[in-house]
Amino acid sequence: MKLVVIEGPGKRDTLKKYLGSDYEVLATKGHIRDLPANGLAVDINNNFEPSYQDMPDKKDIILELKKKASKAEKVYLATDPDREGEAISWHIAHILGINPDEKCRIKYNEISKNAVQEALKHPDIIDQNMVDAQQARRILDRLVGYKLSPIICKAIKPNLSAGRVQSIALKLVVDREKEIRDFKPEEFWSLTAELIKNKQSFKSTLTHYNNKKIKPKNKEEIDEILNNLKDAKYKVVNIKKSKTKSNPLPPFTTSTMQQDALNKLGMSLKKTSSCAQNLYEGVEIAGEGKVALITYIRTDSTRVSDEAMASARSFVENKFGKDFIPLKPNIYASKKNAQDAHEAIRPISLEKTPESVKSSLNPDNYKLYKLIYERFLASQMAPAIYDSVAVDIDANNYTFHSTGRTVDFEGYTIIYKEYTDSEKEENSKIPKLEEGEFVELKELKPEQKFTKPPARYTEASLVKAMEEKGIGRPATYAPTITILASRGYTEKEGKSLKPTDLGETVSDYLDKYFKGIINVKFTANMENRLDDIAEKGEKWQDVVGSFWNGFKNLLLSADKRSIGYKKPAIETEEICEKCGAKMLIREGKYGKFLGCSNFPNCRNIKSLEPEIKPVGICPECGKDVVPRKSKRGKIFYSCTGYPDCKFMSWDIPTQEKCPKCGKFLYKKGEHYKCSNTECDFKK
Repeated sequence: MKLVVIEGPGKRDTLKKYLGSDYEVLATKGHIRDLPANGLAVDINNNFEPSYQDMPDKKDIILELKKKASKAEKVYLATDPDREGEAISWHIAHILGINPDEKCRIKYNEISKNAVQEALKHPDIIDQNMVDAQQARRILDRLVGYKLSPIICKAIKPNLSAGRVQSIALKLVVDREKEIRDFKPEEFWSLTAELIKNKQSFKSTLTHYNNKKIKPKNKEEIDEILNNLKDAKYKVVNIKKSKTKSNPLPPFTTSTMQQDALNKLGMSLKKTSSCAQNLYEGVEIAGEGKVALITYIRTDSTRVSDEAMASARSFVENKFGKDFIPLKPNIYASKKNAQDAHEAIRPISLEKTPESVKSSLNPDNYKLYKLIYERFLASQMAPAIYDSVAVDIDANNYTFHSTGRTVDFEGYTIIYKEYTDSEKEENSKIPKLEEGEFVELKELKPEQKFTKPPARYTEASLVKAMEEKGIGRPATYAPTITILASRGYTEKEGKSLKPTDLGETVSDYLDKYFKGIINVKFTANMENRLDDIAEKGEKWQDVVGSFWNGFKNLLLSADKRSIGYKKPAIETEEICEKCGAKMLIREGKYGKFLGCSNFPNCRNIKSLEPEIKPVGICPECGKDVVPRKSKRGKIFYSCTGYPDCKFMSWDIPTQEKCPKCGKFLYKKGEHYKCSNTECDFKK
């Protein structure tokens, strides 16, 4: 028996299909050895030596791993093909006592039969450079988290955190909000002429006067123009026709997938990450068992294999015809700072069309798979070609300009039509015109406008900004943005991200005392240094050391500073029933509450929490059971008779009795189960 060790249990069944009966698959569920949760665990005075320990919650997995490895004739480490996965394999090898020179590491970019079996034919040693790059990142983040977080807690308020990448993402959001706040709108006007030729109307926009660009600034200027255009004749003075191309976009990287999933499907980063993980690990397909549908999902590369390109070209030719494939395969350049370790995100098999697997996928998985599938297929197709026309129309020396285009050849848009602005194209059609002819004016439409501030970031545009600025890497975008919200540093207003008062306070403090390291340029440069460890073998201790030498001096200086953070109380119309003063909305350690404005003479307070309605009856004392929230945010149910009655449950207790044993039933969603753990009754 051979043992294959993986990270996520979700891909276990998919892999077992391709490995056969000689192999056993064990999932570690992520890291099993790491820096301990409590304490720095990094010896700063001993070349930043980390103190790793087996994770307490993985004791059972480690015991099972050792037991199965001791009986296996060969152990293969098949964790994810990135730095984090390489480090997990390294820790597993340490626990199992595997020789560093043993060829035990296998990698595959997709969970397909061919990819898995090829990986087994070519095992390699663990890539120590990749491990060291992960160690450096882990230790840098630990130094920042454990040294900086206590300082901002002391300076501002308890239970805050700062992070090397997290704090830069927050700074981007805060800086954008300040730009918006400081923005002073300027008035301007536009003038659109609605014109008619042979009963077909089209629009033309004022651009020039006497061949000079014109942009009216106020109503007086627009009124003067309208007056000058009275009784004007609208003459076509210039027509320029051309063929224009629209090239397909490259296949998805992690970041572009996250952006498009939000912009086109309305899916949050968290939902997109979850769906992509399902599609990568495998989903149950009727009649086939568990099947992986897409390649590895954490990538910054637009590269695809020659086989995948050939497959796409063949598929397109068979489905749409030879005209829809370019003479040469489309090859896309990756961004300058891309690691390019993996292919772009693409479907494993084009035969698994979105429609053919739709019945086996939940709605979100289907939508994301369709987006990935069609983006990849379109990326290998011929460009769309348009007949474009630009028209200049003169009226009393004022020039109006119109542009339009019609489809000459659909190209890639034949499959990507759902994601292109076809309605805009329909509205931009211009009737057949000749130079020198006159067209009829239907209406002049002046419109007052104001310059707009830059838009707030959305999750998608923040990911894009982080990628463009070289902050973080594909695997870190979603967790970084999620933690900003969980810490109360940002909040959502529609789709937009807005910093909270607390978020601004934290960012301003860091900007004042840690500007040397909490800035975009420094953080992007540190990412490049981590790449140098992975790709060029630079010593990780040197990279961490160069960071620490600058960081420690900033820590000493900032530790003496305190700015405090206290939200001003908000006056309400509610009157204190004890002294007659107005009640104020205040914020304390456990959230908002109503407090008397006559404090400290009157200490009357009231909860602002909504009244909690009972959901069941306590099976132990008969009092009401109400929902409550744990420290980790999970909902549980407890007796209102606490502390005399200590009943609690993760499921709702009912008064209904079990027909088998007579104990009460729990309800979870639409399902009921017996509270007696020895009874198997369910309905």
